Amino acid sequence: MHIQTIKFQSAEFTTSAPSLKQCPEDTGCEVAFAGRSNAGKSSAINTLTKNKGLARTSKTPGRTQLINFFQLSPGKRLVDLPGYGYAKVPKAMKVEWDKHLAEYLRLRKSLGGLILLMDIRHPLQDYDQQMLNWAAEAGLPVHILLTKSDKLKRGPAQSTLLKVDKLLREMDPQATLFTAQTFSALKKQGLTELEEQLSHWLSAGFSVAEVSTVSDDIS
Repeated sequence: MHIQTIKFQSAEFTTSAPSLKQCPEDTGCEVAFAGRSNAGKSSAINTLTKNKGLARTSKTPGRTQLINFFQLSPGKRLVDLPGYGYAKVPKAMKVEWDKHLAEYLRLRKSLGGLILLMDIRHPLQDYDQQMLNWAAEAGLPVHILLTKSDKLKRGPAQSTLLKVDKLLREMDPQATLFTAQTFSALKKQGLTELEEQLSHWLSAGFSVAEVSTVSDDIS
């Protein structure tokens, strides 16, 4: 498979959707970013796209309550999912978020992969495990970013990565769905590895989408 060069700095906000029904047309390929509200999701997206104002960052985690779409090029998108696990909102609203997230992960056909962000100092919390379970049920590949790795020295950071890898292998013995890396938006550490993973998914997913479209046209 040919890996296409993706210009992440060309990302432009297109729309926000409160649920799967309001999402843009389910064609092409997209990769979604998910994580706890204080995991540094917006910072990672802004660092990736070299645009500090693209994804909203806030001193009050949990402000992003919508599914936000960013176009990279025709048919290729990044998606910023609502942060979870921290926001001070009514329980009924959290239940509603859970419902919409689960529907998106299970039913969105153009979703080619999930970037799951976790603070390297507090990885694999209960809600993170739930996200992995949802992804496993959907057969959706997940690449974990252990964020804020600059907060730890290299030794402890690598030790945490090894522990996370071990737990992932227990869930995914064939290593076909789940992978992980360390990442620091502040120091731009791990950025190349992230770009390569995204490019792989977006190229593979777009190729499948193109074949599907051609088949539909023929039929």
